[in-house]
Amino acid sequence: MKRFNIILLNLFLFSLISFGQGKLNFDFNYSRFKLDSVNTYLEIYYSIHQNELTKFNLPKKGFYVGAIMRVQIVDSAKKSIVDQRFRIQSPYVKLNSKLKNRNLIGVVGFDVPLGNYSLKVSATDLGDSSNKKTYTENLNIHPFFNDRISVSDVELCSRITQSNNKSSIFYKNTYEVIPNPSLIYSNKLPVLFYYAELYNLKEDHFTSNLVLVKRVFNSKNKLVFQQVKSVSRVANSIVDVGIVNLRKLPTDSYTMVISLNDTSKGIGSSSSQQFFYYNPNKMDTTGRQISRQAPYLSSEYGVMTESDCDLLFDESKYLASSKEISTYKKLKNLDAKRRFLYNFWKKRDPDPSTPQNEFKEKYMKRLQYVNENFGTLNKPGYKTDRGRVYLIYGPYDQIDRYPNEPNRKPYEIWYYNSIEGGVIFVFGDIGGYSDYELLHSTKKGEFHDYSWQRRIIQNP
Repeated sequence: MKRFNIILLNLFLFSLISFGQGKLNFDFNYSRFKLDSVNTYLEIYYSIHQNELTKFNLPKKGFYVGAIMRVQIVDSAKKSIVDQRFRIQSPYVKLNSKLKNRNLIGVVGFDVPLGNYSLKVSATDLGDSSNKKTYTENLNIHPFFNDRISVSDVELCSRITQSNNKSSIFYKNTYEVIPNPSLIYSNKLPVLFYYAELYNLKEDHFTSNLVLVKRVFNSKNKLVFQQVKSVSRVANSIVDVGIVNLRKLPTDSYTMVISLNDTSKGIGSSSSQQFFYYNPNKMDTTGRQISRQAPYLSSEYGVMTESDCDLLFDESKYLASSKEISTYKKLKNLDAKRRFLYNFWKKRDPDPSTPQNEFKEKYMKRLQYVNENFGTLNKPGYKTDRGRVYLIYGPYDQIDRYPNEPNRKPYEIWYYNSIEGGVIFVFGDIGGYSDYELLHSTKKGEFHDYSWQRRIIQNP
């Protein structure tokens, strides 16, 4: 399954705002497939709407749009496993009432050893280098065992067709598989296609068939689709493709689960993928009419689970007023939490006329930094004192670190020169677990202890 090229495809897709760090909006997703005992094949899918890119003129060819894509995979020791750039471009097409959307869709693939990584995917507009965006997230490359049945990741697609075109980058196992990196479907794209691979079907050498179950659950974990079929053990690995018609479903976030079970031994394997379906004319799962004036449903908040919402608010509560914190605590259903978060960030948007929320993007960049640099064994970075201060006040102007002072515990002093004429924050590793506590600050409203130095003495 080694595929390293990129191909562009024009699709008429439902266009919604994506999110990450930067200006350019684009979507990406990935799937993991079995390669061998020490490597997994990682496919990365991305999609950029033509309108997000700046057209440029190529002599004798006309106007084009395109981007430089960059994929970086770094292990826990900060060693680079993958760092590749790809240039993509396509002729600019003037959109009209019949051709309202045009996306540039690509797929790249890599052999990645087992382990935990940081995955960074970025795009830079060829016509405007300042128009760019980067997504960063944790990537776990887990093993597909050789001695038991297993299921690959579920790849959700906009279309799958039988094909003999092996030159197509989307060709996989007699199919042309067109990914849907946004994971968003709508009344304009109401059919979900899916692709999965099933492994090690013959390892047990039983004659009985396996049972493959495909299910879709809504955000309240209610089953809305199910398909069951037997799987023969004639081949050791097979592909399963299919469709789910979403037309009758209401607007909601859903999860597709594919399970492969050996009922004779009581063992199995499963894989899942969340997606969002937007149906403006359908009652939602609580029985209320979805309003066309509910933009949060077509934002990133519309695909969040309740745990996603709770985590985001917990990460953002340093910005919240006491009234907002009290209000959120009283919210009892997912829809209300999604709406709250949408409005919470919208009213902090410095320029609501643009799709970007620059304030939120700045805060999320800080959040990523504190989680990567200030976390401890039992506490994420944003819950530490250093994380809180960094999230509220931003990067310091100067830092003095004292990790090995004689007879003193490690401590550091942060300086903010533009706040109240200049303030400091003093943090100390009092417990010895790299969880630096706030010992003293000259900032109004923060904790003061002018005799803080007594707390860092090793043997008082």
